[in-house]
Amino acid sequence: MQFSDEIRTIPDYPKPGIQFRDITTLLENPLALRAAVDQLAAPHECAAEALAPEIVVGIEARGFIFGTAVAYSLGLGFVPLRKPGKLPGATIGRDFELEYGADRIEMHTGSIQPGQKVLIVDDLIATGGTAEAAIELVRAAGGEIVECAFVIGLPDLGGMERLEKLGCKVRTLCDFAGE
Repeated sequence: MQFSDEIRTIPDYPKPGIQFRDITTLLENPLALRAAVDQLAAPHECAAEALAPEIVVGIEARGFIFGTAVAYSLGLGFVPLRKPGKLPGATIGRDFELEYGADRIEMHTGSIQPGQKVLIVDDLIATGGTAEAAIELVRAAGGEIVECAFVIGLPDLGGMERLEKLGCKVRTLCDFAGE
């Protein structure tokens, strides 16, 4: 399936100059949604034990959509990385910069066990700030990242290389040139 054909581009959102890649059109197509989840999960279904994830982490908010479906497909649990103040228990967090501002993500303390193998899932990798914060958060909890998987990559913004420099394997289902 050509996932890029299923993703709508909205120019100048949320601010002028940004080309927003909207996954809602992919989500509305049952065949595209199933194919995306299947392809995100497939490399991990029969992975060697050393590379097999033990839990899936999804980044708020669109990473929840794909991450929970991938976790279900693989028979694993799911850990949400949320914006500040959204989780009711004790949390640890990381601040990060976006293309158009700053933010923070948090997770419940104890959600990731030391040595646990983690698959990080989100809808899009752009500059990599959010994903880098997720990696730092997982590693701070003692987790070992087996892969960072995204539906969409924006390779011209450098995020994939940023994560690879952190020693992470990065995979996307489709890429868009430019911003």
